[in-house]
Amino acid sequence: MNNQLIQRIHDHMHSFSKGQKLIARYIEEHYDKVAFMTASKLGATVGVSESTVVRFATEIGYNGYPGLQQAMQEMIRSRLTTVQRLEITAGNIPERKLLEAVMNQDIDMIRRSLDEISKDEFYRAADAVVNARHVYILGARSSLPLANFLAYYFKLIFDSVQLINSTSEAEIFEQMIHLSPEDAVIGISFPRYSRKAVKAMRFASDRGASTVAITDSALSPMAEAATYLLRARSDIASIVDSLVAPLSVINAFIVTVAIKKKEEVHENLQNLERIWDEYGVYEKVDEKGLDSIR
Repeated sequence: MNNQLIQRIHDHMHSFSKGQKLIARYIEEHYDKVAFMTASKLGATVGVSESTVVRFATEIGYNGYPGLQQAMQEMIRSRLTTVQRLEITAGNIPERKLLEAVMNQDIDMIRRSLDEISKDEFYRAADAVVNARHVYILGARSSLPLANFLAYYFKLIFDSVQLINSTSEAEIFEQMIHLSPEDAVIGISFPRYSRKAVKAMRFASDRGASTVAITDSALSPMAEAATYLLRARSDIASIVDSLVAPLSVINAFIVTVAIKKKEEVHENLQNLERIWDEYGVYEKVDEKGLDSIR
């Protein structure tokens, strides 16, 4: 668990009330469960009021209970197995409330990501990618769909974009063999972090390339080798990684880069529209038919 959190608890143990000492002991023994409990549920579990839980969090230096909970979540998320994730969700969210709980969680992740991401770093990262000779994109495991999405749109913008096949570490390094300081590498990974993605980012950094990490925290191993860190909150919804906020950040990044290269993008899209129309790539929709459906 978070050593800083443990130290805070120990430093204040002498001043805790009887109820706060119960909370402290329960956190030390069951921090993996507490990380996903509401303040009221933690209070009910240890036999104290919700207000006692909130005062406990404030007394050890957090901005209320959400700050304490966040500290625990950040430290354990990368260690949780899929089985543990499933058990936590089943124990904390009633089955008939799952739709609202998951969607509200996603909304909260986007709001928190917008508050926490460095706007200056976001735009400097966009400039670095715009000026790169070659853009490499890497995302492994659950982050692979995000990498595919980013690569699809970047290939409409840039002449030279490579989506790295992350099947094996050897393949990753082989695909990045020509990497130079003129290039940019965008790595995407969230808990549990991909070891291959982390090694690829370190390789890119050692080669002097501009590296953009899209990950959840400055404590992420992806951030260590990043020239630019784009933080996006992710969270756990059962065995599923909630990647709505990262996708939103990626959407904003694509739009920003496209606007910075507006003239080239405009020409590329015009050519693509002609090709798509000539070869019937998209099904034509009868607007009258749509009106009748409406």
